[in-house]
Amino acid sequence: MRLVSAAETAATTSPWAVHAEGLRVRAGQRLAVDGLDLALGTGVHGLLGPNGAGKTTLMRALATVVKPASGRLSLLGQTVDGRADLREVRRNLGYLPQQFGFYPRFTVREFVEYLAWLKEMPKKAVPGAVQRAIDRVGLTDRADSRMKALSGGMLRRAGIAQAIVNDPQVLLLDEPTVGLDPEQRLDFRTLLRELGVDSCVLVSTHLVEDVAVACTDVVMINNGQLVYQGTPGDLAAQGGQHDAGDSPTERGYSALLRRHRAEADR
Repeated sequence: MRLVSAAETAATTSPWAVHAEGLRVRAGQRLAVDGLDLALGTGVHGLLGPNGAGKTTLMRALATVVKPASGRLSLLGQTVDGRADLREVRRNLGYLPQQFGFYPRFTVREFVEYLAWLKEMPKKAVPGAVQRAIDRVGLTDRADSRMKALSGGMLRRAGIAQAIVNDPQVLLLDEPTVGLDPEQRLDFRTLLRELGVDSCVLVSTHLVEDVAVACTDVVMINNGQLVYQGTPGDLAAQGGQHDAGDSPTERGYSALLRRHRAEADR
């Protein structure tokens, strides 16, 4: 199978919700994303890679939290650079970082309302949108509980609620299933599939099987470089019986990572 590059794909289909060419992003002094080409449209895209691969830095760049060092990045058709007016783009983004801050005395409802306000949602639309987001993550009965009283899994679900409250066209979720129990993870997979019908959803995770079940597309990076982009089925086909992993998808992931590391050592 020949892997088609993001640049080739972008030449034939447009517009893309996320489009990067030669993207370089620093994390401190380190170049964490190094010359990445990427094109993402509607659907659920899983972002895989080992610790230190550049996943979180990439997500932060796509969320317009950090500026690229070089290369081109466009979101929803608008170029993202130091001169761009990002307010319109940000109104149409949803972002859940690995760790997010909140006022402990806020209730879940107040927390999600506050983020809706920051996203400049129309005032009349906020109450209904907040309730719908809370319902979708299964926190209906805890909507008026204070954030400080929530378990780790509930906090994560509250974080997902704020990310989806504005029905974003681009949704970025960094390790969203941390702290969720198995039943909640199943519910989350269902929610992802629903969101991916109309939006571009990028989910960073270490749980390869979540990607295999919930995602239409897999993006794998290592050392800030694109290793693979394709379907979960094609990823599984990359592995063999001697590769590490408990499933075909995990073995495919291990095989690609091993090959990329071997090429880098040459």
